[in-house]
Amino acid sequence: MDDESNGTYITLGGYVEVQKYRYLYFVIMFTVYILIICCNSTIVSLIVIHQNLHEPMYIFIAALLINSVLYSTNIYPKLLIDFLSENQTISFQACLFQAYIYYTLATSEFLLLAAMAYDRYVSICKPLQYPAIMRTTTVKVFLVSAWLVPACELAVSAALNANIKLCHFILEGLFCNNLIFNLQCVRSVALSIYGVFMYLNIALFPMSFILFTYSRILIISYRSGREVRKKAAQTCLPHLLVLISFSTFFSYDIVIVKLESDFPKLARLIMTLQVIVYHPLFNPFIYGLKMKEISKHIKKLLFQVKSLLFTNVM
Repeated sequence: MDDESNGTYITLGGYVEVQKYRYLYFVIMFTVYILIICCNSTIVSLIVIHQNLHEPMYIFIAALLINSVLYSTNIYPKLLIDFLSENQTISFQACLFQAYIYYTLATSEFLLLAAMAYDRYVSICKPLQYPAIMRTTTVKVFLVSAWLVPACELAVSAALNANIKLCHFILEGLFCNNLIFNLQCVRSVALSIYGVFMYLNIALFPMSFILFTYSRILIISYRSGREVRKKAAQTCLPHLLVLISFSTFFSYDIVIVKLESDFPKLARLIMTLQVIVYHPLFNPFIYGLKMKEISKHIKKLLFQVKSLLFTNVM
């Protein structure tokens, strides 16, 4: 609908039988959102509290988990409101802002994973130079760049899209993402070119760098002794699992725009829910279980909680 006095509003048309299952959807997604916040925050708190986790690798993990919480917070509150609303609508400007935050945080994850890959490369392949290379200043530069570079590049795209003319007002999704470009009357060639540039710069290049660094780690650890291979497996496997998980869902997000209406609505809903449910929960579980030092602190925390509960019961 297009109302000059109130601005342009878009209907989110990706919901399946929301009127019938609204309360079930709400309870499930609210529970998931609380789990995401609690699981990610617990590991971040452990990293902040314990001195032996104040190393670049764990700092990057904390940043990645904070990114997951921000990513979820950009989506879940609006999603929960929509489940309880009669009409699932959003203003175009708010939709554009949500898409901007969504892709800023998504591409920040690629850059954080690239920083983590570099950290592992230096640690395993150049252990004697590690303290000199991975200094506090270097870590800070990586962290600031991971959030600032995507934010600045995507701000240009958001500004260019702010005044585009819309001919369609139903977005076939649960939240605002790439599908917003399907609402335009005419696709801008300049925006398309700039979109390719951004994709190369903040997604494909970091991915290529990650694959290169892990290839080097694999080659060097294979040539080295058993201890080096063990260290590489323990610290690199969780990062690779997170990278594969995130890359799979990010690829879906890009491909779905190309398929447009050819993708079944139910399948689109299931995949979208996996993007916003599975990955933010996958990160803390994989790092909590696979990272030895973090796992030790989680076991201690669970033991303390269990002892406290047992004492209160007695």
